[in-house]
Amino acid sequence: MNTEEAGRALADPAAYADEDRLHASLSLLRKEEPVHWVDPLPDYNPFWAVTKHADVLEIERQHDIFLNGPRPLLAPAEADARAAEQGQLLTTLIHLDDPKHKVLRAVAADWFKPRAMRELQVRVDELAKQYVDRMAELGGECDFAQDVAVHYPLYVILSLLGLPESDFGRILKLTQEMFGGQDTEQRRGQTQEELIEVVMDFFAYFQRITADRRANPTSDLASTIANGKIDGELLNDLDTASYYVIIATAGHDTTSSTIAGGLHALIENPDQLDRLRGDLGLLPTAADEMIRWVTPVKEFMRTATRDYQLRGVPIRKGDHLLLSYPSANRDEEVFHDPFSFDVGRAPNRHLAFGFGAHFCLGAALARMETKAFFAALLPRLRSIELAGPAERVATTFVGGLKHLPIRYALGS
Repeated sequence: MNTEEAGRALADPAAYADEDRLHASLSLLRKEEPVHWVDPLPDYNPFWAVTKHADVLEIERQHDIFLNGPRPLLAPAEADARAAEQGQLLTTLIHLDDPKHKVLRAVAADWFKPRAMRELQVRVDELAKQYVDRMAELGGECDFAQDVAVHYPLYVILSLLGLPESDFGRILKLTQEMFGGQDTEQRRGQTQEELIEVVMDFFAYFQRITADRRANPTSDLASTIANGKIDGELLNDLDTASYYVIIATAGHDTTSSTIAGGLHALIENPDQLDRLRGDLGLLPTAADEMIRWVTPVKEFMRTATRDYQLRGVPIRKGDHLLLSYPSANRDEEVFHDPFSFDVGRAPNRHLAFGFGAHFCLGAALARMETKAFFAALLPRLRSIELAGPAERVATTFVGGLKHLPIRYALGS
């Protein structure tokens, strides 16, 4: 493999479903060409691949120079052209820059601050126990990713929003279709038009939620968003729907990937499983190690507003840069033995939540859910093993395990 082949892997959804191939590519780029120009590509516009932890941090710190817009995510050239002509289908926090990003983020920020997290802890603990009980009901064998991991964090975030349980299945399917748009098993279809249909289905659903919460305000997060204001004006339909979508999708899909990937890592590293079972005080560091290990968000894009030198490489105004989080989180200069899963790793300066102005709004909730689930599972776990091959989602954006067949024994 050469650096050109390694760079092209970053735009290949199949590479993210093959961890050996992905990390071989990223390791080569970090070593030989950490700021690498990726071009030509058959379906994507060119970009700089940024693979070192220090360089990702350098860019994230300077959100006035490196903007999220107009290309916040790696998408096919067809989608880039459509967004340039017609505007973005979504205007979520990941699509926006200051000043709008700052004021829109503030609308729901209080729901994710420490006080709110403390109030939510009891409910999260209850749901964690409920889903470990569900594992017991399944009789000692299940597809953990599909039967447990996708449901627990979905229930948490949609309960926070105040959505009815009868709608959970619909939101799960739409989320998988949106984030799994490059995966043959999860996508609705193969065209951009079919992906647009998924987004429009989300919009139609959440427009009804907005109308209801404005007519009948409640004490849930959905009502906070529906009745949120900027400069004295209610958010418009696009902003409210986009806000709901990012919370309802990223708010659970990333955590489900962490929990499934974390359990897989414990199975594959039985010494670390025994270590954690013997000392649940390690759960905070273990949760962060699971997040580093899985890195559910694979990339964000940035656009340079002026000429810039990055690691001696000239970046031109208007150039696009892909920030590779899986690569930054395996950087040998930052993490001791980065390809070892270590439940006690400290410090753990992973960038799975980003950094700076765009640091993940739900980071504290993701950590809480991960710790709560394993705090409920591990004291009851008597044995566990794989019951078949683990399978990952083919994606260039958000994903992790889509299947994790396991065999296990639980105590009461």
